[in-house]
Amino acid sequence: MTRTTDTWPRSAEPLRRAASPPSVRQQAGRRLSWTPVLGAPDWVLAGVAVSLSGVGLVLVWSATRLEQDRSLLLRQAGSVAVGLALMWLVSRCDLRVLRAYVPVAYVLAVVLLAAVLTPLGVRVNGAHSWIPLIAGVRLQPSEPAKLALALAFAVPLGELREGERRPGFGGVVLALVLAAVPMGLILLQPDLGTMLIFCAMVLGALLVSGAPKRWLLALVAAGVAAGAAAWQLGLVRPYQLRRLLVLADPGADPAGAGYTAAQARIAIGSGGLLGKGLFHGEQTAGHFVPEQHTDFVFTVAGEELGFLGAVAILALICVLLWRGLAIGRRSGSPYGTVVAGAVVCWLAFQTFVNVGMTVGLVPVIGVPLPFVSYGGSATVTGLVAVGLLQAIHRTGRA
Repeated sequence: MTRTTDTWPRSAEPLRRAASPPSVRQQAGRRLSWTPVLGAPDWVLAGVAVSLSGVGLVLVWSATRLEQDRSLLLRQAGSVAVGLALMWLVSRCDLRVLRAYVPVAYVLAVVLLAAVLTPLGVRVNGAHSWIPLIAGVRLQPSEPAKLALALAFAVPLGELREGERRPGFGGVVLALVLAAVPMGLILLQPDLGTMLIFCAMVLGALLVSGAPKRWLLALVAAGVAAGAAAWQLGLVRPYQLRRLLVLADPGADPAGAGYTAAQARIAIGSGGLLGKGLFHGEQTAGHFVPEQHTDFVFTVAGEELGFLGAVAILALICVLLWRGLAIGRRSGSPYGTVVAGAVVCWLAFQTFVNVGMTVGLVPVIGVPLPFVSYGGSATVTGLVAVGLLQAIHRTGRA
């Protein structure tokens, strides 16, 4: 048995014939140029991504409008512009072209994650997760690493051997090894929020790949055992323990560990059904909620747009996730299905954690709301992920 790199099913037979030109020169030319036979884009997916980015700009503007300058708003606008441009470029690529550069993307992501642990990295909010660039711009390597990981561990899970209908033992082990390297580096930063997102991506990829269910159960059991061991050995840091205690008792330590969560609930609750109106939120104007333009931007929506406005944002994210699932289900290759599944699980879990922090369902662990929160690395990476879904969609429909 030999592993094949082209696993399009019979329904995608035209793609197989189009993907095997007679000459090496033509193959090289295809890798270096856009493929003109790609199908039409998913306009719903693109429209939702643009809409969420626009809403994010408005909410960031509201949260930072009383600052002396508009540098944060301008930076976020620049990040959205760069992200939309890259989204369009990636969406124009054939999925098989992107697959050819997966090793480069994976190695680069690992190198950058390792670099933040050296003197090149800087510590922000307790995590050594950033690399300063120019003009005050910083790169958070864990964000593009999500893309690299989704593309990389889909290779052993989605490129099956002849006669295989689901990944075998070797494929699952290789995928877990590929995931373990960046996850270990992120754990050293430490960045618990991103670590949990990577875990969700791994479980989601295994699930959609058709891997044996015993692997999923074993991984969940191992995660529970590791958490219990960390608790018993005293590896849980004091501030993490305080956040867990606040989650169990929301009224505990309102001036300390519970302050952010308490203020977030007050801001959201004060908005009522219709909100106080854009730029009219007292909690937002008074900066009572820390990091309100980044991890807690959902509180701005809750206070100023009300329950209906907050639900509308979540509805847009749900539409985006629905389109991602549909793209993965209709993909012309198992590889595309696994990549789409990993991306959808990433965005879905990150949304759940972010919104859960603001309403007291999960501890405060610091993750942004996809497409909405301020943050250059997260904004650009999220939009590139949408471009990747578009590439899967357009290749599968060519």
